Amino acid sequence: MVDPVFFGGHDAVLCDLDGVVYAGDEPIVGAVETLRELGGRGIGVAYVTNNASRSPQQVAGHLRGFGLDVSAGQVFGSATAGVDLLTEVLGVSDRPAKVLVVGSEFLRAEVERYGHQVVANAAERPDAVIQGFDPAVSWWDLAQASYAISAGAEWIATNTDLTIPRAEGIAPGNGALVEAVSRATGARPRAAGKPEPLLFLQAARALGARNPLVVGDRLDTDILGGNRAGFGTALVLTGVDTAATAAEAAPEQRPTWVIETLPALGGEPR
Repeated sequence: MVDPVFFGGHDAVLCDLDGVVYAGDEPIVGAVETLRELGGRGIGVAYVTNNASRSPQQVAGHLRGFGLDVSAGQVFGSATAGVDLLTEVLGVSDRPAKVLVVGSEFLRAEVERYGHQVVANAAERPDAVIQGFDPAVSWWDLAQASYAISAGAEWIATNTDLTIPRAEGIAPGNGALVEAVSRATGARPRAAGKPEPLLFLQAARALGARNPLVVGDRLDTDILGGNRAGFGTALVLTGVDTAATAAEAAPEQRPTWVIETLPALGGEPR
């Protein structure tokens, strides 16, 4: 049970997904039940993810498959934030900007929805490259990005998480693929998702929350981003980081609390 004394100061939860609610296709023990209980108590819940491979509708459908009552409007992802940043960097032009997309079909659709022209390869001389996580990204995709960036294209990354929790263990994330392109080009991208505070601020505003609690498994994205947004933060030890790494973290990455699992919101925080 969620302890109202512990949770009473917060009016919403802004929850990460990978490593907190699920790992791959498997829910993490106790997470779904805790989130369902929060909703039943009238506490707003939003999901803030750096995974740019799926649309909010797809993410919400995944969560409903676990038994959670979730709408697409509760999901805030780095794909849209990345295209927002891309559009800002490209500025106003008398023609649609040509953009090479390294990532998911959803990311491509978002680029087109914003009025940009998606191109297939570096030979089409894109104005920009946007890179987001997708399991189908190949060496060819990374090579095309490298050629375009070396030729002067702007480079946006939806996020730079080096790893992603899966049911089988910890796997390379978008940041690892970004590093491959960076090593090839000597360039660094502008990044849009966590730890930038934008997604947390958007989620809190959508819920009408004044004092939300950010819950995540990564110090360098979830906790840093929540701290930058000015919110309370809780590191949950079901994903990437540990109590030891939290104790050794730089001040800006230190969580307000450390909890073993989501159900531990009802216990004594550390």
